[in-house]
Amino acid sequence: MTYAVWPTSLPRPERNSWQRQPQDSRLKRQTDAGPPGWRRRFSSAAQMVSLSVMLTRNQKAIFDRFFGDITRGGSLLFWMPDPTTDGWPMLDNAGNPLLSGGVPLLLSARWLVSFGDQLPQESIQGTEFRKAFSVVVMP
Repeated sequence: MTYAVWPTSLPRPERNSWQRQPQDSRLKRQTDAGPPGWRRRFSSAAQMVSLSVMLTRNQKAIFDRFFGDITRGGSLLFWMPDPTTDGWPMLDNAGNPLLSGGVPLLLSARWLVSFGDQLPQESIQGTEFRKAFSVVVMP
């Protein structure tokens, strides 16, 4: 199956709004007394990520088209660059960037995601638009 791809013209998510939480894959055991017990409900859990992006008017139109038309209102899966890895420099053991011809080597990673429970919320800051939303990263 072919999945949509996050538009490359959209900026990286803002750092101050970033939150990531694993899906709870546990099931609580009922006990008559003592501390609660837990067991696994399922073995493969998704990651829930909340984030926001600051967009120009043109980027807002691209985002709105991607959400509304391409993912059909957020109902289809799509590929998105992993903001915690993609585009960051590869480092050696001392923390220095690895170079190839004087240019840093960059890491590449992507997630298969769907829009989560929090659908895109829009606010205006100056002349830019902030879109805050959540995604579910598939295991």
